Amino acid sequence: MHIILVSNKLATARTFIITPRFVLIAVAVFFAVMFSMSALFSWLSVQFRLPFLEHLVISVQKTETQRSDAYMRDNLNAMAAKLGQMQAQLLRLDSLSERVSSLAGIKPQERPIDLRGGQGGPLLLAQPQNAAEFDLVLGRLERHLEFRTDSLTALESQLLDEQVRRSLLPTITPILGNYVGSGFGWRVDPIVGAGALHEGIDFVADIGTPVVAAAGGVVVMADRHPQYGNLIEIDHGNNFTTRYAHLSKLSVKEGQVVRRGKEIGLSGNTGRSTGPHLHFEVRFNGVAQNPARFLQQGSQFAQLPRKK
Repeated sequence: MHIILVSNKLATARTFIITPRFVLIAVAVFFAVMFSMSALFSWLSVQFRLPFLEHLVISVQKTETQRSDAYMRDNLNAMAAKLGQMQAQLLRLDSLSERVSSLAGIKPQERPIDLRGGQGGPLLLAQPQNAAEFDLVLGRLERHLEFRTDSLTALESQLLDEQVRRSLLPTITPILGNYVGSGFGWRVDPIVGAGALHEGIDFVADIGTPVVAAAGGVVVMADRHPQYGNLIEIDHGNNFTTRYAHLSKLSVKEGQVVRRGKEIGLSGNTGRSTGPHLHFEVRFNGVAQNPARFLQQGSQFAQLPRKK
């Protein structure tokens, strides 16, 4: 920057060149002078007890303190408002957790224990007045979030266990039969005409009707049997097995993993049978159970689609 000075007393004009270095030096000198003057006033105030200087220093300090307090208060109010929103969201999360537990069918005694006990009253969210109170409220909120996280994690685990348990129970009707020809229990044997125990359910269906797995599991047998005819046996874990007999076709092999509802074969009239049907058994620890008990439970779950 060039500055030209013109005076009536001077025969020529003077030119001054202001460089960035000159500007920096001038600014440094200015702040040095201000600092020195401030230090000098403070020293004079302390040494000579000048009322004017003491009042000036105290006034400056008070102004700075008020400005700092106002800034802190504004920030604290903003953070307190945000904290109030988080507390309200946490209350809604608690309510949602209770509703999910009820919909999942988890009884109160089966839910994670809340060591805080019962609580209630009108909602009047407290606003922290200082940083210490704010830290205290944040600590309580953090502990509440940790507790709720543990509670929801336990709920998720129980729901997953229940989902797995249901998926491994034979609750899907294995075939779209026309009707049940013979139920579980004692009956007159259709071949010899004597009383005999029927260990399954006979679904009357045309030959070639698809047969599906009543639950997920592992095929432990897929072969010819002298009485069951073409037989498939599936192990569902937890000591549960199912049998599908008199099939005309086997679509799975021994050791194969099948999912719930997967087609495993076609109905037929093989083995000890008087006509086309599917003989379906459910066994627990090797003992035959009434399949109707499990299929009734499955009425509220997935069922096979009806053919149009």
